[in-house]
Order: sequence, then structure tokens, then C-alpha cells
Amino acid sequence: MLALNVSKEVISAFGVMNERLEESNTATSSRNDVFMAGLELKAQEQPAKYADLRDKAKQINVLTNEFYSYIENLKIAAKKTVDDPKDYEVMDKSNFLDERFFNGDRLEKDGKEFLQKMADYKNGVNGILGGTYPDVQADINAKFSTEPVPNRDLKKIEYLSYHYKGFPLIASLAKFSQLQSDAKNAEYQILSKMLQGELTEQVDLNNFKTLLADKKAAYYQGETFNGEIVVGKVDSISQPDKVEISLDGRPLVKDRDFVLRGGIVQLKVPSGNAGDHKITGTLFFQQDGVEVPVPVNQIYSVIAKPKEAVISADKMNVVYRGVDNPITISMPGVPTNKINATAAGLSLVSGSAHVMRPGAGRAVTISVVGEIDGQKIPTSKEFRIKDIPRPTGTIRGEDGSVQMQRNSLEISTVGAQLFDFDFDL
Repeated sequence: MLALNVSKEVISAFGVMNERLEESNTATSSRNDVFMAGLELKAQEQPAKYADLRDKAKQINVLTNEFYSYIENLKIAAKKTVDDPKDYEVMDKSNFLDERFFNGDRLEKDGKEFLQKMADYKNGVNGILGGTYPDVQADINAKFSTEPVPNRDLKKIEYLSYHYKGFPLIASLAKFSQLQSDAKNAEYQILSKMLQGELTEQVDLNNFKTLLADKKAAYYQGETFNGEIVVGKVDSISQPDKVEISLDGRPLVKDRDFVLRGGIVQLKVPSGNAGDHKITGTLFFQQDGVEVPVPVNQIYSVIAKPKEAVISADKMNVVYRGVDNPITISMPGVPTNKINATAAGLSLVSGSAHVMRPGAGRAVTISVVGEIDGQKIPTSKEFRIKDIPRPTGTIRGEDGSVQMQRNSLEISTVGAQLFDFDFDL
């Protein structure tokens, strides 16, 4: 056995360095496992967004673990050559790897296998990434290169000979641990880059659009428009896992009343009657295994579509005393249940239909208050009160100058009529 002329202090220093590397490798492995578990969860929650990343990460993880285990088995075999693997001062000999990797100037089977494992890991990672992360791949290519290495005299030495031939066993163990560290750190960098790229895409301004947030759905001329322009994210992949919404208290059914399209809940229901309508409920999303509720509380207004012109004879605003005068009261854009009309002798029949039976006086004012979006809109209109017209006398149903035989006059009926008066008395 060849014992190298290396001080015990240097040998012990290699041992301490190897311990630190192994501790770091354990921590990095645990961190990568947590990372993979989180990515797996996200892929289950949002497969369209994370499944491809998860699949690539799994391939990297398998390659890294295979290479890591191969190196670990070499370390275990090397430590079995000493009674106490913690007694670093006796690990100053080089025969274990000299005999395992080399046969004179040629490589043994295990030496060739070592170089092949290095190349397989490097090429495997590059094949999976395909040039996606050039900075990480450049680092991997450098650290896992098996090309000849120039010595201090610039003479090129074969990789295995340069790094492992004739070195103390503890130094080779430390180099093995460093290779394991390089592989685990490469895996971590790749996983970080993958998630960082997805997060960058999520916050990319190209995925945002301006949205108009206002306190009500309709405004009247002369009102102050107090809407707010905000920036919202448009995500065609993230869509709710569950939708529970209602329109005016009526539950909406998926595929009948709404569909999920590209992260959007697209409603397809009749707009309803004129007035305000409320959409309430909850959208549920999965985030890190937890169901996150997002409340929905929106209002939209429906304005009645004009069907006819409003025509009034300004000189004919008249109601008659002593009869029921039918009056229709409405306000454009305001539902009938939000309209309140008051006047002496006025009563509601149904909807917009009212009846007025005026009393004494020469005029009556109808006051109307409509309410929309919590705002009251008052208006009024005055009507003249007229007495029922004097009746016209008739004989035999005829008025004016009537000629008839004397004997017919004796049997004719004398009456009175209100001509051109549209009320039944």
C-alpha cells in the first residue's frame, strides 16, 4: 500500500470538508424533495399550467438521484477499507481508487463506468432542458466535463488521472461528495428556474388588462361618474374548480346558465325585467392543497327597451270630478316596484296602472318618486280638475232640431246624453 507524504492536519482537513459537504448535500436533497412535492401538488391543482414542468422536473430528479446513488455506493465501498470511517488520519492511502479505476496507463471497467456516468448525467440533463436555461447548462457542462485537464505545466492529463490517481482516499471522498453537491445544486437551480419562469409569466404585463370597476351599473345624465380603472390579470389557464353563483337568489347551473372558458365564467342567462339584478355566490380555487373561496357580489341594471313614443297633449292634462280617471305612471329605466306616486284621490291598481278620483278644487298635482341605485328621483305634474260636462237633451235619441209626426211625439222618449265623453256613468 502506498502511503502519501501528506501531513495529518491536511488529511483531517479533507475529512472535515467532506463532513460539511455531506451535511449540505442532505439539506439540499431535502429542499429538492419539498420542491418536487410542491410542484406535484400544483400540477394536480392546475395541470394545464404545471404538468409539463412537473414532468421535466421528475426526469431531472431521476437522473440526479441515479447519479447521486452511484457516487454514494463508491463512497460506501471506499469507507469499508478502513475500520473507522471517522478516523481520517488513516485514510491517507490511494490504493482503493488506483486499483479500482486504473490498470497502469489504461482504465479499468469501473473507471470507464465512472466516466460514462458523468457523461450520461450531463447529456441527460441537456437533453431534457434542450437549451432552455443556457446559464445553468453551461455550469453543468463545466462541472461534469470529463475532458483532459491541463496541469501546472499546461500538459493535458486525463480526467480520472488528474482528479483521482494517487490521491489520499479522504481527498477522493471529498471530491465525490463535491460531485454529489454539484448534481443536487444543479437540480435545485433547474427547479428554481422552472418555477421562476412560470411566475415571471404570471406577472408579465402582457397577461394583464385594464378593468373598469364602478359602484353601480348605470348612470344618469348629469351624475358624477366615479368608476375606477384597475389592472387585472387575464389567465386563460387558472379557472375555478367549483362555481356556486345565483342570479337574484336563483342558483345558476353550469353548462345551462354559464360555462367555464379560459379562466372566465361566461354567463348566458336572460337579462330579466327592467331594474337591478344581483349576481352573488362564490368561486372556489385550489391553492397549495387548500380550497380558497373568492366571493362574488355584482349588480347589473336592465333598462326597458323603448317600444313606443311618448306623446302628450299639453293642453289636455285634465281629470274629471266624480269619475274614475285611469292614469298610467312610469319612469324610463326604473322598475314599477321602485316608483311611488301620490296625489289626492290617487290609488294604485297594479303595476303602472292607477286610478284618480279627484275631489274639490280646480287642480291636482301628482308627485312621483323613482328610486334606482339608491338614489331617489322626484318629479311632479299638475292636472286640471273639470266637472263632468253638462248633458245634452235628446228625444228619441236625437238632439238638436228634430221633426216628427204629432202622434210620434206622444210616444217618443226624452233623455240626456254626454256626447264625446269617454267615461261610463
